[in-house]
Amino acid sequence: MLLNQKQSDVNISLLLLALLCNTMPLLYKHAAAYDQNPAADVSNTAKATLYLSRACSIVILLAYFTYLAFQLWTHNDIFEAQEEEVEDNLDTSKDESPVIGLWGGIIWLTGMTAVIALLSEYLVDTIEAASTSWGMPLSFISIILLPIVGNASEHAGAIIFAFKNKLDITLGVALGSATQIAAFVVPLSVIFAWIINIDMDLDFSLLETGSLSLGILVTAFTLRVILSLNIVFRYTA
Repeated sequence: MLLNQKQSDVNISLLLLALLCNTMPLLYKHAAAYDQNPAADVSNTAKATLYLSRACSIVILLAYFTYLAFQLWTHNDIFEAQEEEVEDNLDTSKDESPVIGLWGGIIWLTGMTAVIALLSEYLVDTIEAASTSWGMPLSFISIILLPIVGNASEHAGAIIFAFKNKLDITLGVALGSATQIAAFVVPLSVIFAWIINIDMDLDFSLLETGSLSLGILVTAFTLRVILSLNIVFRYTA
């Protein structure tokens, strides 16, 4: 099954936009600290960083909603499986039947969401104590360990779909989750904090921003290589 190049390009473009908007507050803070004179008020830099983060969050959310409209209404044919791929998978599709119905899936999704929300509350309350007792840095637990454990089901699902030669679904699971967090959850959290009068910005530390940048750039480069090889194999077969 061939990868949908346009779908991957849209997701990577949105991730790069989110990366740019997440990097701007950090760059502004360091630039202001470098150019700041001793008499300047440090709180002005914090306020400017906060306003810049809110503006960037609005831009990311607008881009994300535009992406949803692009995917669901205006250009939904781009995200549909290609005809030749459907013909190749007709035999395997006949053997697959849904395990649960629509309402069953909604009920299970709602229940699991409630359970995960409850567990997340306990996790937030105990993560600092776990960092101290385990002797691990808090940044390592929150950036490396927690995402691996929290997204274990998505990783397993992506691998299973890849083994079944459904690479478009694998791409949707892998990139869709990252796009949703970077372009929807994070900026929405900033806007929601603004509504309830909490000063939350996109000024992540250098480690978090560097990890995000490295992950997105490596993913974009890897996908470009895979798509190039896919095109070569397609025309040489």
